[in-house]
Amino acid sequence: MTAVLSERPGLVRVALASGDRAYAVTQLTGPVAEGDRVVVNTTAVDLGLGSGGWHIVHWNLSRGPWSEAGPGHLMKLRYTSLQVDTGSAEEDGEVPDALDGTPVVVAGVHSQLPVIAAVIGELRPGTRAAYVMTDGAALPLALSDTVVALSDRGLLCGTVTAGHAFGGTLEALNVPAALALAKHRLEAEVIIVGMGPGIAGTNSRLGFTGLEVAPALDAAAWLGGVPIACLRCSDGDARPRHQGISHHSTTALDAVRSEVEIAVPAGVEPEGDRHRWYRTDPGDVAALLDRIDLHVTTMGRVPAQDRLYFQAAGASGALAVAHLDGTVPEPVTAPGR
Repeated sequence: MTAVLSERPGLVRVALASGDRAYAVTQLTGPVAEGDRVVVNTTAVDLGLGSGGWHIVHWNLSRGPWSEAGPGHLMKLRYTSLQVDTGSAEEDGEVPDALDGTPVVVAGVHSQLPVIAAVIGELRPGTRAAYVMTDGAALPLALSDTVVALSDRGLLCGTVTAGHAFGGTLEALNVPAALALAKHRLEAEVIIVGMGPGIAGTNSRLGFTGLEVAPALDAAAWLGGVPIACLRCSDGDARPRHQGISHHSTTALDAVRSEVEIAVPAGVEPEGDRHRWYRTDPGDVAALLDRIDLHVTTMGRVPAQDRLYFQAAGASGALAVAHLDGTVPEPVTAPGR
């Protein structure tokens, strides 16, 4: 390591003598410093993945034995060489498992999170919005620049990392437990659920990690919340399967067993009558993000290049606020029904 480029709790970005860049998740590796010799995993860069560009520090060869006591006895990354004692908030005692009508917005892509949170903050300032990060993509929450930016702007009241995701304000062993913790320990008025950076997918109907949207919506319904599906839409993606309402959303909505609510922005029509569809207006999302200096992209595209993606995400935040304010509009139906 030739230089420390940046650091924050849980994450250090460094330059390597090879000319490459790497980051260390210090909850797993321990401290790193300029001049240390490190083992790095180069796979993402070697494969040219969208989440690549950075190697990942696996271990620090320049430091002797290192250990750090965890808060409990529950492990994440279990049965791997990097298993870590994160503990779990469930160890601290039972919490009520009723969400009592709390809106739960479930996103399929990490870049929807800042849009949802920004719209909630704009339409209802001071709302306590908590983020539940699933383990469908990146596992360390420390990797998310988005969460740091939202927290700095007061748009999140806390975070819960569920499953093998780790590093949140609270740790949970699964999504239902995380929802209960967000409601009763973080006192959230709205809960936003979604994976961290780096969704994985294939050119197939079922082969994408965003399918986790379905069980997350079912969990919200089971616990008595208001499950709101955040549509993934696009008018800028060159791939036909993601144009209009993405197949990621239609497949997850087909898989969910509960009746859920869906916000549709202008330019999008409901598809089917199995769920409840609502027309909501989040305002000009691009202007909002610019005003609060929040830089968000989807697959490298800024709001001007994919307006529908950002408006659709914002619409789900607007529907959550409508529930809090008691102003939910009448449902809309698919054309011809």
